[in-house]
Amino acid sequence: MRGITKSFGGLRAVTDVDLTLHEGQILAIVGDNGAGKSTLIKILTGVYQPDAGEIFICGAKVEMSSRRDSIRVGVNAVYQNLGLVDALPAPANVFLGNEPVRRILGIPFLDNRRMREETERILIENTGVKLEDATVPTLNLSGGQRQAVAIARAVLVADLKVLVMDEPTAALGPEETRNTLALIRAVRDRGIAVIVISHNLEHVFAVADRVMVMRGGRKIGEVDTATSSGTEVLGMIVGSAVGAGAHATTPSTLGAQQ
Repeated sequence: MRGITKSFGGLRAVTDVDLTLHEGQILAIVGDNGAGKSTLIKILTGVYQPDAGEIFICGAKVEMSSRRDSIRVGVNAVYQNLGLVDALPAPANVFLGNEPVRRILGIPFLDNRRMREETERILIENTGVKLEDATVPTLNLSGGQRQAVAIARAVLVADLKVLVMDEPTAALGPEETRNTLALIRAVRDRGIAVIVISHNLEHVFAVADRVMVMRGGRKIGEVDTATSSGTEVLGMIVGSAVGAGAHATTPSTLGAQQ
């Protein structure tokens, strides 16, 4: 993304933002509420169209006017609410809107066996998750398993290049958080570029290769997690230097400061 700018009426939401993704890497985008993170991601996923700027996928310029367009060029997203239908089992959620059919005497029927087998394969190959029973309603799955189902649906896109994950660990317990971070790494290890939007810097540093900081609709800077710290990034977020006495656990409480 180059020089992305977006306004809503007289309000400038994003100003001249550049964003670079690399195959098989995780980029975290952080910042307070109103920093412009959501607007930028909605532009990348075709929900909004930029007033200025360009988007390139694998070096080719693309124009997207809808989610369908973004999926067509290999960009998909898993939002915080996951968008799952709780009453349906995992296979029905994974193939929602793309259900395979088979014909018996010329009459089309849902191919439930194919959906189940494909869902199990996609989950294992992309997330390492194996469901004990793929027929139970998704409501009965754990938070980490639900995340895996949402990821499986996202990676069902042919030739997926970029996966955006919005607050993937929000409202998850410690074990489910560890599982979800492992899922994100599994997607990265497939060579897919992953963007993680999060307020939890502890989780960001546990999974991301790079961190991009936004404030007031602008890109403030970018750091490598291997050579930076949560304290440094927190200082960039709030726009002031953080003292040397700041505790290492401070970043993980950022979400409570909103």
